[in-house]
Amino acid sequence: MSKIDWYDEFVDFNYTPAKDDLICLYYFEPAKGISAKEAIGRIASESSAGTWTTLHELPARVAKIKARAFELKGKYVKVAYPLDLWEPGNAPQLLSGIAGNIFGMKALRNLRLMDASLPAKYISSFKGPHHGISGIRSLLKVKERPLTGAVPKPKIGFSAAEHAEVAYETWMGGFDLVKDDENLTSTSFNRFEERVERMATLRDKAQKQTGEEKDALLNITGETKEMIRRAKLVHDSGFRFAMIDVVTCGTAAVQTLREECGDLGLAIHAHRAMHAAFDRNPKHGITMYFIAKLMRLIGVDEIHSGTAIGKLVGSKKDVLQIASVLRESSITAPMPQEWGSIKPALPVSSGGLHPGLIPSVMGILGNDCTLLVSGGIHGHPKGTRAGAKAVMQAIEATMEGVDLGEYAAKNRELRQALEKWEYYKPK
Repeated sequence: MSKIDWYDEFVDFNYTPAKDDLICLYYFEPAKGISAKEAIGRIASESSAGTWTTLHELPARVAKIKARAFELKGKYVKVAYPLDLWEPGNAPQLLSGIAGNIFGMKALRNLRLMDASLPAKYISSFKGPHHGISGIRSLLKVKERPLTGAVPKPKIGFSAAEHAEVAYETWMGGFDLVKDDENLTSTSFNRFEERVERMATLRDKAQKQTGEEKDALLNITGETKEMIRRAKLVHDSGFRFAMIDVVTCGTAAVQTLREECGDLGLAIHAHRAMHAAFDRNPKHGITMYFIAKLMRLIGVDEIHSGTAIGKLVGSKKDVLQIASVLRESSITAPMPQEWGSIKPALPVSSGGLHPGLIPSVMGILGNDCTLLVSGGIHGHPKGTRAGAKAVMQAIEATMEGVDLGEYAAKNRELRQALEKWEYYKPK
């Protein structure tokens, strides 16, 4: 009987990856009756040039471009992909390979894409962030402290006028940014166009009264052509940011908007809504770490990275790794990565924060981050403006190395916040 499958030809423990190979790290668990070698052969085959059976005739090229599972350590495998497999600058095609059909193979009980080491030649075909960290700081004229922002809460339900009034109070409390939440785009009670207009009016008022730069993260998420239209409207109204739900929109749309927003000078704020559908299961899916890496590659300027202490999933180790892959020019683990000319992106901490948690978050992320504190200012006993002031006071105390309790003795808003929340960690 002739040989039926050729999966084993995609396993080569003697293979030394070439300089331009793209290398993925996977966690895997074979299905019952499948050996580890059979499982990793299927991963390498299905994600590159293989199929389920031997073929009658093959061009010599296939031997050169097929992926190779070359390193196996327990339930982790590294797979090397020749550069010729990948179209330059095409993020959707990359995902269709390294995170495509392989997740649906019956021979695998679980599979998780942990990371991918991207070669310099491949990275050079992408533009990365337009502004990056230094560019965003320059836009808002904030040199050292973390940037601050808040979502009017509840996240959806305000009219455009009500939304803008909450934004004004947030700005007047000292915050840099006001953010739409992920599911607010344009609704019957809060039309995008009216929200932009009202926000612009009150932004200008707040800037004049405070002498500080104020801006907004307006959610342009929608069909791609509509996002382009909304981005132009945001720009024409004097805003310098656009917010996109990058996971739900997909990498193709994000790449298109990177071009459009770059031409308009807009920074892209990336909300990661739906990420946990891929990354929450520790044995299956795609890590948030890799999603963040991919988003930096295709051009977002900042992206939600987790808090480690707020209401959303993500350990301290996870948050630190994500922050590193966004901010650093060179990474060693879990996979080596040199970013070349790609600018750094800003990690965004959000989800269940309040003034009492500011020292803990800054202790994890440092100053190069955006702190989104929403319910934690709007729930302040004296209202939004006082809540924003309390957060700014907590940041000041942390940067000066002063205990919050001590600082609160001379700062009423912080004292009132601590009286309500103390150091409570939401669940």
